[in-house]
Amino acid sequence: MRSGAFSEHEQPAPAAPSDGRWRVSPGFMALKCAMTVVLAIAAVFFAEDTAALSAAIVATAVAGGYALRDVLAPVRLAADAHGLTVVAGYAGHRRVEWSQVERVRVESRSRGGLRGELLEIDTGDTLHLLSTYDLNARPADVAEELDRIRTIGGSG
Repeated sequence: MRSGAFSEHEQPAPAAPSDGRWRVSPGFMALKCAMTVVLAIAAVFFAEDTAALSAAIVATAVAGGYALRDVLAPVRLAADAHGLTVVAGYAGHRRVEWSQVERVRVESRSRGGLRGELLEIDTGDTLHLLSTYDLNARPADVAEELDRIRTIGGSG
């Protein structure tokens, strides 16, 4: 970065908040809920066919389980100057102080022509993995913001 006055075309970056919260996309959450409803309706239409009914009920339960988790624990990651709060288990949360965080990194993989990223938060005894869908943001952007927040807290 350069110091000094901004040219007429440059604007200073807005100050980012000192706390960060990343949650599941409301649109993605609504899609999961809608899919659960569609599968439940499909189960009604397959009532005569036992095998299809069983498959539709299982699919409804799985989709409903994912949708319910989004409703119960929409915030997957929160950070402040003292540490992180990460989703743990089905819908619980775990507080992790910055001193417990050994590493934050982004894991990128390509499979079948698709690229996926995961945010990895390593506490030594636990590895928390969060996807773009969990964060509603690019994991690389979240990692940068976590580094910034950790630095503000003086634990960098």
